[in-house]
Amino acid sequence: MMQNSAIAKHNWYPSPISNLMQQAIIPVSNEIELCVEVGGNPKNPPLLLIMGLGSQLIFWPESFVKRLIDAGFFVIRFDNRDIGLSTKISRSDLPKASTITAMMKLQLGLDNSKTPVPYRLKDMADDTAGLIQALGFRQVHVLGASMGGIIAQLLAATYPHLVDRLALIFSTHNKPMLAPPRPKQLFTLIKRPKSYQEADMVEHGKWFIKTVGTQGHIDKDAVGEVAKLRYQRCFYPIGSLQQLLAILMTGSIRPYSKEIKAPTLVMHGSYDGLLPPSHGQAVAKDIPNATFKMIKGMSHDLPEYFQPFIVAQLVKHMLKVS
Repeated sequence: MMQNSAIAKHNWYPSPISNLMQQAIIPVSNEIELCVEVGGNPKNPPLLLIMGLGSQLIFWPESFVKRLIDAGFFVIRFDNRDIGLSTKISRSDLPKASTITAMMKLQLGLDNSKTPVPYRLKDMADDTAGLIQALGFRQVHVLGASMGGIIAQLLAATYPHLVDRLALIFSTHNKPMLAPPRPKQLFTLIKRPKSYQEADMVEHGKWFIKTVGTQGHIDKDAVGEVAKLRYQRCFYPIGSLQQLLAILMTGSIRPYSKEIKAPTLVMHGSYDGLLPPSHGQAVAKDIPNATFKMIKGMSHDLPEYFQPFIVAQLVKHMLKVS
């Protein structure tokens, strides 16, 4: 399967969760190993997918991944640090940080950078750069979703030689005073599940998607299966909290956005209540020569109904096929 010798050297095995993908655990630094899946023809242009807050690689829908493979991409997805099957970070020596206070400071543009946290988003961008290099690619296309879009911007700004073309979906750069999440969607970042038992965690996951997802396009059974698989692959709730702190304590990355050289496509759902559309519009305005596409009717998820349009935009942008 693997033509690239750097890819072939890793211990790949059939993904236990997808018949489209091969899986491996790949060291990307002295401290971090990432669980990675690849699928498609290795001779095709590589497309690296970076997922959002607390979202394992399974949150890239199987239908979406298949569309990307069929469109001519070699698809790479992975668990970020602190979730799924990738390295977990334990820093019990650090003082407890207030997420509410940090959210308020982020909104107002106040500095959170001196607050000690286990890591920041720049560290996660370093992980991603390490993965690209471990796989032996000179350059890759990158698609980042939500928090993954912030990481993608940091990657493109600080490792420009690794990023060919960039695409962002329902993301932000945390410029101060952008529209905050709507109250109902904001509550999803604060509300705790009834318990940490599997059934309650699955119900919490279903409630989360029902709240932030695209109304009328939510497959409740599929959402429940993903929530169950997420729990069974790895239950590590502190990882999501630490990723949230990484976002809040990184603060605005607008200066990095302005330094991005890669041709960039920014897509955002018009009904997104977690990151309102003004976030995507602001990102597109600050990245030089970026293109913005509003997806009418979509919220903060990737419903199958909208996937053909999204993939067509990626093909046009990255493969230059109209």
